[in-house]
Amino acid sequence: PILHSRPANITSMFLASLSFAYFAKALSGSYMKSTITQLERRFDIPSYLIGVIDGSFEIGNLLVIAFVSYFGAKLHRPKIIAIGCILMSFGTFLIAMPHFIIGRYKIETSVRWSVNSTNNLSPCPASSPESTRAGDRPAILPSRGKSGISVVSMWMYVFLGNVLRGIGETPVQPLGISYIDDYAQSENAALYIGCVQTISIIGPVFGYLLGSLCAKIYVDIGYVDMETVTISPGDARWVGAWWLGYLIAGTITLMSAVPFWFLPKSLPMPVDKHDTKHKTNSHICMKRQSLHFKCFFNKLPYAEFVPTLKSLLGNPVYITFLFVTILQFNSLIGMVTYKPKYIEQHYGQSASKANFLMGMINIPAVALGMFSGGVIMKKYKLGIMGAAKFAFGTSLLGYFLSLIFLAMGCENSKVAGITVSYTGVEVLSYEEQSLSSDCNSACLCSRREWDPVCGENGITYMSPCLAGCTSSTGTGRNTVFDNCSCVLLADTQQGNLTATLGQCPHRDSCDKMFPYFLALSVLSSFIISLGGTPAFMLLVRCIKPELKSLALGIYTLATRTLAGIPAPIYFGAIIDTTCLKWGIKMCGGRGACRIYNTSAYRILYLGLTLGLRTISFFLCIYGFALLKRHIKKEEKNALTNGSAELESLRKEDRSSVHCEQFIPACNPDRETHL
Repeated sequence: PILHSRPANITSMFLASLSFAYFAKALSGSYMKSTITQLERRFDIPSYLIGVIDGSFEIGNLLVIAFVSYFGAKLHRPKIIAIGCILMSFGTFLIAMPHFIIGRYKIETSVRWSVNSTNNLSPCPASSPESTRAGDRPAILPSRGKSGISVVSMWMYVFLGNVLRGIGETPVQPLGISYIDDYAQSENAALYIGCVQTISIIGPVFGYLLGSLCAKIYVDIGYVDMETVTISPGDARWVGAWWLGYLIAGTITLMSAVPFWFLPKSLPMPVDKHDTKHKTNSHICMKRQSLHFKCFFNKLPYAEFVPTLKSLLGNPVYITFLFVTILQFNSLIGMVTYKPKYIEQHYGQSASKANFLMGMINIPAVALGMFSGGVIMKKYKLGIMGAAKFAFGTSLLGYFLSLIFLAMGCENSKVAGITVSYTGVEVLSYEEQSLSSDCNSACLCSRREWDPVCGENGITYMSPCLAGCTSSTGTGRNTVFDNCSCVLLADTQQGNLTATLGQCPHRDSCDKMFPYFLALSVLSSFIISLGGTPAFMLLVRCIKPELKSLALGIYTLATRTLAGIPAPIYFGAIIDTTCLKWGIKMCGGRGACRIYNTSAYRILYLGLTLGLRTISFFLCIYGFALLKRHIKKEEKNALTNGSAELESLRKEDRSSVHCEQFIPACNPDRETHL
């Protein structure tokens, strides 16, 4: 029945369907970024591998973008979009699949807890004279099954699932926007496309909120007794129900494919576009004989594409803009990808809270900034130079505001043997021998396991054993370790105090600084995004109209290849260099990072972000000089060629009348092959 509906109704239905598809793909994409730390811990992989997984979406997109762009418009576009949504949903489900294969999550710990009893084994087993090198291995360990071996390769399923998501996402934007542009009234097309883009901004908000909700839920919820789980969401070993969000996002994406199967391949052409098409056909028809041989050679891809590409790449303004955008996108993508992780590690927030803040504060600020930038550009009727100055000014102001982040640092957490000595003196180096002290020399302790406890003195110890604790009371998260010989009060040097499970919280000064960090983050995000729309319009206006499609295609290809794929990888690799203590995989070897040097993390993460933008500003100065020269050249050409173009148009009108006398059989309604 839908095929017999009015074209306007079908256009509205396609608009609603496309908006839902945009929402679904934006939701799943932002949810992927919200699960970065969860995936690191679950699969025991470093940050650079997470960057590879995150960039795999762009890899999948690039694999088929040329094929879809060329053949998609000639096929049934709604059904091609439906197939893409189905592939996206299958890819999302594939990402969640490892959870159902690798078994239960085993928490890294140095203590074996007794079952159904309040009397636990002693955290500090006595050493024997023969065990002089026993510190290299744990004396008491949880059972380690061979299932840990499969965890090593399970992240490949996440990688392949994200590649499949990228392949499925490819036809949604180009085919959806072109369908609207072809069959909507000209005065409504821009409004429809704006509505679709606006709806897509809502997707990341819900994606990060979904990530916040799932991060609160334990990964094996429903399969384990939560009373036996001794870690909290703020622990470096906590893994939330990351797989649950992918099942929800995959289901929503699958639902978005349904309406497209019932939409027609094409609609009646609107009157204004129908008239334009007829005029174009008549104009081509009247010059048919004179252009026959020229058009024949223009059919060849080389004869048409290569000169066009040379013309585009010969535009210095476009090339400079492209390099500036690539640098800015590298900075932006790297910063956004690891911003929730930065909030977690630097300010001691849980993954759930970090994702919630991203979804409720940062993303709306960016959306408002992009919308406000478009409004300002329209209200003040900014030209090409005005748009360039506005985009540069907002980016520069946001840059100076971002410099303040470097001063909003928190001290490293006090961890005995890693950031401070056992006497409380600040020392920043991790060596296994530094974890041993006279206070725990009587214990046979593992110096590799990460099972932190917080002493009464505010210092974190890597394990109850290394804290010198000899007994414990309570069960689960309420366990308290007693007679801890390493827990000393600095003022009295009184020992044998207690310790509780988990890492000590950050200092009050860091907690007080966090709201200011959020406020500055929102303000800088809003100001930087103000220039997003004017910068994009600068791209469109600095090139010839006939080169716009190719220019946008190369722009998309370059930003995804040179920014979307490498930025998460090298940002993650640099973050890995600041790790002080790596976890241990179930089958041995280095796992996910447990604690970072927060000062080095802040300097490298923010320094790389700001450094890339600094280089882009120097290119912008050069670009302004080129743009001024380009505008003067265009104005000069317009003045000198204005009269010549008018005379040429008059000659063309006279020749078209003459042509009509010799081509009486030409039918403007017939499809031309020129």
